[in-house]
Amino acid sequence: MSLTPQKRQIIDEIFKAKDYNDYRWIDPRKIIVSQWVRLKCQFGCGEYGHGAACPPNTPSVANCERFFGEYSDAIIMHFTGIMDKPEDRHAWSRKINAKLVKLEREIFLSGCERAFLLFMDSCCFCKECSSDRRTCNEPRLARPAPEAMAVDVYSTVRQFGFPIAVRTEYDQQMDRYAFLMVH
Repeated sequence: MSLTPQKRQIIDEIFKAKDYNDYRWIDPRKIIVSQWVRLKCQFGCGEYGHGAACPPNTPSVANCERFFGEYSDAIIMHFTGIMDKPEDRHAWSRKINAKLVKLEREIFLSGCERAFLLFMDSCCFCKECSSDRRTCNEPRLARPAPEAMAVDVYSTVRQFGFPIAVRTEYDQQMDRYAFLMVH
């Protein structure tokens, strides 16, 4: 059962008050979960095994898919950025993710007790990650990125008309996406 129009309006008003304007409501059953995304994390990402909110500290691909099935609505939020150098990405991401955690909390307090956020990039709150959820320094703030939950972000956002492409140079615009799950 989807959110009531009144509940959606409340959430839309919260988004507008926080200057989040580039977002879309979606059916969470249209979020594409794929095994290849997990393998790409495992065999292509330097953060695999080094992040408390990254695989293998996240649910199995099958459990990720089941997780999305428990929600009636989701919101995709689009963020763009251009970095002067690759290492600038983490500070940019940390700033946005900190605001997103506050947004999730506000949506929760509005009556959406299942509100759950997927960051637009890896957690990166701590300079040195504990690499283990049990010893995470910021367990109340840490959230997985969509990719950590096996989301094929490219295919998912394209079906809703959002831009996304592989960057070949660091000075190209990045298109990053966060997902807010609500019920």
